[in-house]
Amino acid sequence: MNLRNGYLLKSFLCTILLTSLGCQNPKRDAPNVLLIMIDDLNDCIETLEGHPQSLTPNMTKLAQTGVAFLNAHTNAPMCGPSRSSMMLGVYPHHSLNFFQAPWYNNTILNNTRTLSEQFRKAGYQTLGTGKILHHLKRENWDHYENPPDYGPMVWDGKKRLAHPEVPSPFYDIGSVDGSLGPLINLEGKTNKSGDSIQWIYGYNKNGILPMRYVNDENRDPTPDEMNADWTARMIKSLASKTLEKPFFLAVGFLRPHTPLIAPQKYFDRFPLDKIEVTLKKDQDQEDTYLEVSYEKGQVFTLEMGVKMFDEIAASYGSEEVGLKRWTQAYLACVSAVDENVGQVMKALNDSHLKDNTMVILASDHGFHMGEKDYLYKNSLWEKSTRVPLIMRVPGVTKASTTIDKAVSLIDVYPTLIDLCGLSSKTQKNEKGHSIDGYSMRELLENPNAKSWKGDRPALTVVYAGGKYKGKAEMQHYAIKTDRYRYILYNKGREELYDHQNDPNEWTNLVFSRDADTSLLIDLRNKMATMVAPIQLNGLKNKTL
Repeated sequence: MNLRNGYLLKSFLCTILLTSLGCQNPKRDAPNVLLIMIDDLNDCIETLEGHPQSLTPNMTKLAQTGVAFLNAHTNAPMCGPSRSSMMLGVYPHHSLNFFQAPWYNNTILNNTRTLSEQFRKAGYQTLGTGKILHHLKRENWDHYENPPDYGPMVWDGKKRLAHPEVPSPFYDIGSVDGSLGPLINLEGKTNKSGDSIQWIYGYNKNGILPMRYVNDENRDPTPDEMNADWTARMIKSLASKTLEKPFFLAVGFLRPHTPLIAPQKYFDRFPLDKIEVTLKKDQDQEDTYLEVSYEKGQVFTLEMGVKMFDEIAASYGSEEVGLKRWTQAYLACVSAVDENVGQVMKALNDSHLKDNTMVILASDHGFHMGEKDYLYKNSLWEKSTRVPLIMRVPGVTKASTTIDKAVSLIDVYPTLIDLCGLSSKTQKNEKGHSIDGYSMRELLENPNAKSWKGDRPALTVVYAGGKYKGKAEMQHYAIKTDRYRYILYNKGREELYDHQNDPNEWTNLVFSRDADTSLLIDLRNKMATMVAPIQLNGLKNKTL
């Protein structure tokens, strides 16, 4: 039996099992929930107009049937802390889960119910596949199909490699962040030592599995395609039965997370010579204070965003050519995941479940495309913090609606339990933490509201490194209001941007002689209120 047939048989058997599950406390009229998570997706979708060449007809169609938040932000621009704060409803500065450690090893988070646990406790059947939380804990779901898989990836029999057509030094960054390009036939190709290479599924629960690729018409499915297929089949199966209890169904797609590898047809949609690179200002980084580093044991490495920017330019001979390569690959992967979303949404829209299933589409954080000479996530600037957030709630939302108010992913949990009538008590015991966010139902019902119960800035934190582990007051923070972005680094340096007049964040107003001192003091105080232990380091009443 080949890989795909085995996968389909397994999927079919699981579907039969799940649709015959018994019920505890049936809630036949309760709304179902479909959560679609997309990894590392910035504003490069048509709805957010982040790139003029983006092709996302399916996400655009979803937005046209519901509400698109235009000023939504992550609470931490890294996969682990972003997803744990969203899926458990707890700010990173309250849990102290700032980076990529497993969330279930965190005392506060492990004693707080995840969204899937809260829905299951309320009588829902909970089903998932792909990457939802950064670290999977299967027992929190009734059924979980596929764990996160970053493939397709290249394998030489010993280790994973970057795409063979990527030149050094970018290639040397590694098989994930240093890899981009279309799927190609690897038959007869070797690594630098002469060992044969092949495509594999990257991180699979059964170990490394080969992925066959001859051409786009003769190949195995990608992990994202598998998850889209499973989810669509699950929806059709659920629709074919009389549900004894509602469902909470979540699917997580990996692309456009690195490696930026997708079938050739998606790259063909974006000819390299037609690619437009990001709009930049020369020396834009000179009035900024990004202070981030990664740990490898006790050794701190060069900040990844600077490293990736410098090395992609060196690898392709110039900044422009390097960014063209990156942008092409990123847009291709966004286009690929848009089709995955389309497959899932078609299954739902073609069924009677459409009328009683709310849909939430979100990304965990954004990603820079070369702005400020930075090519990564994990910054406190707009490109890294802003995320797509789309909600369609039958009977609540109206088609083709947009909301400009500042919100963040911390508000998703309370919104869903409010809309579904679930308890807001999410602590398992006194070691857990109550919900930090606010229900956005008020905004969904009245998108033009000038204020709402949760009307405060969107808060984002970046981990300052191991030296400051466990110290909430010593991390780097940003708040985004409806108009302004204010950044405070842990050594007291500041950045302030006016998005009404400077949407690209080219001018740090802290350096401006005409800056509004009262505004800066107000934003400092707003941040201090949101992050209670933060130390303003003598800045509270300091003038410019």
